[in-house]
Amino acid sequence: MHTRPASIDDASSLSRILREIIARTGRDRPHDEAFVLRQYLTNTASILCTVAVDATGEILGFQSLVRAKAGNRYDVPPGWGIIGTHIHPSAHRQGVGAALFRASRAAAQAAGLTKIDAYIGADNAGALRYYEALGFRTYRTPEGIVQKVCTLD
Repeated sequence: MHTRPASIDDASSLSRILREIIARTGRDRPHDEAFVLRQYLTNTASILCTVAVDATGEILGFQSLVRAKAGNRYDVPPGWGIIGTHIHPSAHRQGVGAALFRASRAAAQAAGLTKIDAYIGADNAGALRYYEALGFRTYRTPEGIVQKVCTLD
């Protein structure tokens, strides 16, 4: 497995991963290619969107890192990073998330970020464990949500 920056050509694969996550978890969210393009691949606040790819070229997951702007929907302070991780259910527990975060952390530091927020459903035990293992700590708990922050050195 290796990681690389996502490209517009990855929109279909990223959309498919989101559909698979929805099918497995029942958590509905936008997932069509237009959303993927807008949210992850052409977002003007984007710092980096990274994909993890297996030896056959199949995308196993992706991670988005954007710079928070004033008034963002997650109520994250402007200038922090906002991270989102989406891993195909068949690729869980294979080091995909850790590999993606290495790229995101380096990009965050290069962009001068000091903090990264993760906005997680309170019922998403796997994601809560994942971010905790990466050094994220809970700082806010709006109803049904856990917001964790990673402070960068």
